[in-house]
Amino acid sequence: MYENLMEQAVSRENARSALRAVQRNQGAAGIDGMTVKQLESHLRQHGERVCAKLLAGTYTPSPVRRVEIPKPNGGTRRLGIPTVMDRFVQQVLLQVLQPIWEPLFSEHRYGFRPGRSAHDAVRVAREHVRQGKSWVVDMDITSFFDRVHHDILMTRIGRVVRDKRVLRLIGKYLRSGALVEGVVVASEEGTPQGGPLSPLLANIYLDALDKELERRGLAFVRYADDCNMYVSSPRAAERVLASVSQWLACELRLEVNATKSGVGRPWERKFLGFRIRTDLKIEVAPPSVARFKTKVRELWRSCQSLSSERLRENWRAFVRGWWGYYRLTEDRRNVTRWEGWIRRHIRKCFWLRWHDWRGRQRKLRLLGVRGHGLRVASSSKGAWRIAASPVMQQALRNAILRRHGFWVPTDLALT
Repeated sequence: MYENLMEQAVSRENARSALRAVQRNQGAAGIDGMTVKQLESHLRQHGERVCAKLLAGTYTPSPVRRVEIPKPNGGTRRLGIPTVMDRFVQQVLLQVLQPIWEPLFSEHRYGFRPGRSAHDAVRVAREHVRQGKSWVVDMDITSFFDRVHHDILMTRIGRVVRDKRVLRLIGKYLRSGALVEGVVVASEEGTPQGGPLSPLLANIYLDALDKELERRGLAFVRYADDCNMYVSSPRAAERVLASVSQWLACELRLEVNATKSGVGRPWERKFLGFRIRTDLKIEVAPPSVARFKTKVRELWRSCQSLSSERLRENWRAFVRGWWGYYRLTEDRRNVTRWEGWIRRHIRKCFWLRWHDWRGRQRKLRLLGVRGHGLRVASSSKGAWRIAASPVMQQALRNAILRRHGFWVPTDLALT
């Protein structure tokens, strides 16, 4: 079954499509420093040799470049940035493997699948609650991508894919390791986040969990390693959490994160940054609002060595992306209530960047402030208090901030 996949992978049409996908996704360079812009010309010169190696089963991936990014709740997430060439090779594999696996996957899975999104998962979760499943088992797997067991994963892939060249190449990617401070660190387990193939491998690995939950007749929704199961009583919820945790440890050698997992009412737990209220409306979960506020403070720190235009563009990019995700929210009051606070941070930032009373007086005049209002320029009050003063609220009033692109979520909702 599927014995000649490598020939399909290296076909001219599939390779062209993979190149476009890599170019579209952009991304940083790997350990060799090659950029996405250089990939096409590199393939013109060396593409035939790479193709021959893939067909012969002798292609060897490079180690990934290790990058650690902070998690919202503390700690770091380890990303592995493959070389651009390896991203291309992973993409040609992904494009032939995904159509094979998609029909085999559970309907309850929404992460990293074509035509499905986190918003779809949240809507389905609400339907489970609407149908009377008023207790949720909120389960998070500890460091999932770092703990994928290679033998279990390769056994599952080998049941469907028989092309040994493809199997060997996937095994090489899993074991390619990472370059950390100039030293290649071997990888004995896990699948590095950062390559095109990793999400599919994660879905293949956790497919056994989906099938087990289906066998038990549970109502559930899973997105990557976030899985919510919906039941009718607290006793059932506790029982399901304990038994599924034990099953994961025995069958997939995975550990449930005790601090992030738990049982409760849907409005007490969050799912993918949202929560479902008692009236079944979807709103931004309080921890997500807290992280949003932290980001506001970070983006509007006055001490950044950035131009005002760059501050604005960084803010616009963040709030556009944030609202693009959270616009699913039906009750937005726990976000919109902070919009005056956001604009106060913007005003505070500019006040501090105007430096001294001369610079502040000059800027206030340019913004139309006259007479006694200019006295605020020499005020000894703190910047946070000044930002809420009538003079600053008039000088940098909401209409002016909107006109110059200093959006808040409501502004984007109206566009």
